[in-house]
Amino acid sequence: MYTNNKLAKSIRLALMFGGASLAMSGAAMAQDQQEEEEQAEEAQERITITGSRIQRTDMEGAVPVTVIDREAIDLSGDISVADIIRNTTFNSTGSFRPQSGSSAQGVSQVDLRGLGASRSLVLVDGRRLTMSPSTGSSQDLNSIPLGAVERIEILSDGASAIYGSDAIGGVINVITRKDYNGAQITLGKGEVSVPREGGDRENGSILIGSSDGTTSLLGGVSWNKREIVYENAYPWVDRGSSIFGANYYPLDEFFNFQGIPGACGAENFFKDGNLCRYNFNATNANEASSANESLFLKGEHQINADWKFYANASIAETESFGRYAPAPDSNFYYGGSLDTPADSYNNPTNPDAWFYDPNNPKAVAFDPAYVGANRPVHLWHRFAAMGNRDTTVTNKNKDLLLGFEGNIGDVVVDFGYRRVRNNTTEIGDGYLSANTAWGNINDFNPGYCSDGSFDPANCRFGYDIQSPTQNPDDVLAAGVVTTSRISDFDIDEYYANTSFDIASTDAGMVQGFIGFEHRSEIYNDKYDSQSEAGLVGGSAGNSAGGGRTVNAAFFEVLVPVTYDFELNFAGRYDRYSDFGGNFAPKVSFRWSLSDDIVWRGSYGEGFRAPSLDILTQKTSFSADSVNDPQTCAVLAGDPDDQCQISAFYIANPDLGAETSKQFSTGLAMNVTEGISFAVDYYNIEIEDRIRAFGSQTLIDRSLAGDPIPAGLGVTRNQDGVITRIDAGFGNEGTLETSGLDFNIRANWDFGDMGALTNNFQLSHMLDFAVDGGRNVVRDPGVPRQRGVLSNTYTLNDLTVAYNINMIGKQYTSVTADPDGADGVSRTGSVGTWVTHDIQVSYDTQWDNKVTVGVQNAFEKLPELISFGGRDYNYGLYNGWGRIFYVRFQQNF
Repeated sequence: MYTNNKLAKSIRLALMFGGASLAMSGAAMAQDQQEEEEQAEEAQERITITGSRIQRTDMEGAVPVTVIDREAIDLSGDISVADIIRNTTFNSTGSFRPQSGSSAQGVSQVDLRGLGASRSLVLVDGRRLTMSPSTGSSQDLNSIPLGAVERIEILSDGASAIYGSDAIGGVINVITRKDYNGAQITLGKGEVSVPREGGDRENGSILIGSSDGTTSLLGGVSWNKREIVYENAYPWVDRGSSIFGANYYPLDEFFNFQGIPGACGAENFFKDGNLCRYNFNATNANEASSANESLFLKGEHQINADWKFYANASIAETESFGRYAPAPDSNFYYGGSLDTPADSYNNPTNPDAWFYDPNNPKAVAFDPAYVGANRPVHLWHRFAAMGNRDTTVTNKNKDLLLGFEGNIGDVVVDFGYRRVRNNTTEIGDGYLSANTAWGNINDFNPGYCSDGSFDPANCRFGYDIQSPTQNPDDVLAAGVVTTSRISDFDIDEYYANTSFDIASTDAGMVQGFIGFEHRSEIYNDKYDSQSEAGLVGGSAGNSAGGGRTVNAAFFEVLVPVTYDFELNFAGRYDRYSDFGGNFAPKVSFRWSLSDDIVWRGSYGEGFRAPSLDILTQKTSFSADSVNDPQTCAVLAGDPDDQCQISAFYIANPDLGAETSKQFSTGLAMNVTEGISFAVDYYNIEIEDRIRAFGSQTLIDRSLAGDPIPAGLGVTRNQDGVITRIDAGFGNEGTLETSGLDFNIRANWDFGDMGALTNNFQLSHMLDFAVDGGRNVVRDPGVPRQRGVLSNTYTLNDLTVAYNINMIGKQYTSVTADPDGADGVSRTGSVGTWVTHDIQVSYDTQWDNKVTVGVQNAFEKLPELISFGGRDYNYGLYNGWGRIFYVRFQQNF
């Protein structure tokens, strides 16, 4: 049997209030107490804790988890599940959040241990959240309604043997509310201090629940909204500088740019020596808007003493709006088919071009010394007269789960069916119909008729590149295309499992669990026909799609060896119809060294197959903004500025699968009755890992001499200017990371003076290395530490919370140095980022609660050091400044 000792009590409190905790069996009991405690144990509810399928009493926690309960959720001041999870210390290197101009514009992800969103498994009530159709390989946290959440459990250990191949970096299990009686209305609103406009947010929920002796129902709606923020709303944003303005070069003088004569007078175009550049920061958005509305219903019915029926249903819709600068394009990209001919009126080397025509009111003198001989040219143009590129993304998720749970003798059986339909529709306005637009440029006639007369009213046609805003509306409209992308990721899942007692021993009951899952996945990502054909300038992708089935069988056995020591064995076999099979084993132990000290450890293996989206992706073009001194000196006029290059995202034909091995061990102890401490060590090694490589990453690796995966690369001309980047997913040998997680929790009871709770959580990364190479911890984007200190003081109906959030320092420049630490020399610094959150709430006598608070009270701003094509590390920090918010909650 198991002892209700001080350690179990401490762990129970830690689980309730959100600390990182370890649970373990207790010491042996005295013989004369055994019968009494056995009866107490039988009366306790048995629950499943994330990381194990075997049910235990709530004082017998199975694995180390961090629990964020409903109180901690409310105290955070965050308005979405995505914000709460992204701000945990386990999201070590930051993760993707909604941003304008991205193909995953409305998606929020989590990246546990810095291993990637596709290795961080998200569950809702123990069932996996479906993949986002926008990515096809990761889950979207925005689809989870905050109003439905009871708590969030974070397993910071690998769990492929329990949950499958995605659980390499860890598992996040969002537990929704149940057994709620009454009604609750919550309304909130917040404002930001730094962008001069935009970024404000609001949220709310309505919850209604009722239950009797056999049936319980819970339903509600939840919503949140955040406004768009334009780039020029930030005080630090300077004028953007793009070669896609009004420039050209002859075909035989590759990248020897010159400005198009007289073509630099329109708004947001500006002269830079002989060049005409475009200020893209004048119109594009930084943060995409995000609005989520969800409806959820949860019910249970006790059919008889042994069986119950349960059902969960939810409908969530998320809409995001983003704006990118007008389409940049060049006829350089179309393989010679759209080159501007020598005799075109829009060719600056043509002496008879419209730029020099006496009938042109903006005519300039022809200078053969400037333009050289008459020959075909490539034009680099910003189609600003056609308007901005606006993208609206709507995601609709429908999730239905039906199941039965009951007893057949002493065996607990659970089986059910789940149906998920996840659809994303993306509509893009203001994109360029390349064939039509370049055809109108190359065939432009300012008004010369067939008889040689000049009659613009009757004989003019085409696009005047010197005066774009003066082109007729029908010409501008002809060059614009509305793009569409319709994506689906559908799941049909059947599952059945059973848990049972195997044998009784002197140390306790040997327990077992076996289960089976069948999952059908269908992914379809369909772009409009012009995008598929590569005929959309400033385009953002191409089609992909496919389907497969996955069958999985798994088991778990809990073996108490002594009253103080137990072993847990688990294994899972997954069979993919398009990949093959893999068995993932795991073994763990838990040893109560004393009433107040617990030691635990585990070893596990896992794998991850390439996902459907990256295996079936078609090549797509993107004009990526990057930092590369040699290239940007030519394209932007300044080696320190960003510039746009030609990137092609491909389905890498050399892509393979990856496998993983994980080891962890840790100690937890009660220092006193009110103070507990835990420390865990983890080590994860991934072989043949799958990872996305963007343009900036490939550039940085090429400059540093670091390896680039087969099938990807950076192509430069003889002058070192980038002419093409092949980006996408690749296998990168091995990745090994290790680190420590610390948690200290203290509870102070001051009697009539109230109570204080302190909780400190710190993740400390020891190393992060690829292919046995150098340790990249403290490189840009890889902080060694991330921590949160939470303090909550309660006095009667008043609650005051004060949180301190910390992201460790990094260095801005890393160069090879055999005598330096980790084989490199690190210079420059991104300092430690510390923010302070304060909240005050009061429960009134009318069953309502009023809350006021501020996040980042002292307006700490990120250091403006370019990262990933943006002014700062967008996934790790934010530029909101101080966020004031108020919230009102009424209970009935």
